[in-house]
Amino acid sequence: MDTIASLFSFITTPVSWVIVQFHAVYGAIFGPDTGWAWGLSIVSLVILIRICLIPLFVKQIKATRAMQTLQPEMKKIQERYKNDKQRQSEEMMKLYKESGTNPLSSCLPILAQSPFFFALYHVLNGIASGTTIGVINESLLASARKAHIFGAPLAAKFKDSADTVHALGATVTDVRVVTALMIVLMSASQFYTQRQLMTKNVDTTVKTPFMQQQKMLMYVFPVMFAVFGINFPVGVLVYWLTTNVWTMGQQMYVIHNNPTPGSKAQAAYLERLTKHVTHHGKVRRRSEKTIVKAIVAKGRDRNEFERKFINALNKAGLAAQADGNVLQSTAQAAAQTEDGATTTTGAAGTAAARRQQPKRQSKAQRQSGAAKQAGDSPSLEKSDALEESDALDESVEPEDAKPAAAKQPQKPGSGTRSKAQSGQRKGGPQRPKSPSKK
Repeated sequence: MDTIASLFSFITTPVSWVIVQFHAVYGAIFGPDTGWAWGLSIVSLVILIRICLIPLFVKQIKATRAMQTLQPEMKKIQERYKNDKQRQSEEMMKLYKESGTNPLSSCLPILAQSPFFFALYHVLNGIASGTTIGVINESLLASARKAHIFGAPLAAKFKDSADTVHALGATVTDVRVVTALMIVLMSASQFYTQRQLMTKNVDTTVKTPFMQQQKMLMYVFPVMFAVFGINFPVGVLVYWLTTNVWTMGQQMYVIHNNPTPGSKAQAAYLERLTKHVTHHGKVRRRSEKTIVKAIVAKGRDRNEFERKFINALNKAGLAAQADGNVLQSTAQAAAQTEDGATTTTGAAGTAAARRQQPKRQSKAQRQSGAAKQAGDSPSLEKSDALEESDALDESVEPEDAKPAAAKQPQKPGSGTRSKAQSGQRKGGPQRPKSPSKK
């Protein structure tokens, strides 16, 4: 580790100078030899470095989003050239070049702060061994060796012997308890950071090997921090714990305000944005306008959450514009104009319009009405038939005009009944049969 740290000795002097400047400020408040002065100096160094790395962090986010967008194409290339690794690599590089993405861009913040990390390790190692380094002179070295954080010296390590710890003015128990607690917090913060990235800010519609690799790293990184942490001085553990907490907070902010499309975080964000826009009738923040503009530009390529957002705006009578603004839709404005015209006629006009609407019937009423119609249809047919028969009877000549032969007496129960049963008339127009009662 000393050999690796010595490779970054060119940045040791700037790092030591920044620590000394912060120590001068905090020393005037808490005392120059206290752990608060030196510990806060290291924390301030981390914050300063991470602020300078914000542009690289933004670039990392864009590179990660671009890589997630390319996952379906990458999977197709892997399936197409699964037996030709060389051709597969060539097609991958071609895809990266055409899309303008770089896989190493997602590692830029870690690579950029590595020199500062090793330079700080080199400075603290010099304090532990009593060697001046950078701008830290003899007086500052003595002050740093007296500084303790919760009873553990800045330069002490978990694996240091009792003699080394006693030389720094502490006990082995205090050093190991403090370092173990900081290692656990460091590993837990790293695990939570990676976990919220995998569970909330990953496109759930795309299943690729990249997601499996990220899931594996979620468990590998905390173990690596735990293994390497026992060899780090307390001051380096303070540095690494601070940078992990900063990364976690920074990522939570990004997930909350600029989530990955298709992720659970985007669903929650668009739900909040829908309530905000429908309540106020417009988009206020510039970041919100940027997201609405991107959703409108997608057109038919919108995912499920984005389509729900657009539909919710339409139901509320709003329409998303290409510039990211949200305005009242034309149909809603026309409806409001018509509503205004009807309200001028007074409440009587509204009540009359409501009375014109037919009253809805219940299911039982509709069934009874249908049965009644079915029962009335035979009787209607029967009455029509009877009316026709009466008309035919009137057209027949009276019996007095018939010949005498037709007036011969009939035997009871023979001719008249048969004629009545058959419905036929002899020597005249035939009477139609009436429909049966069935």
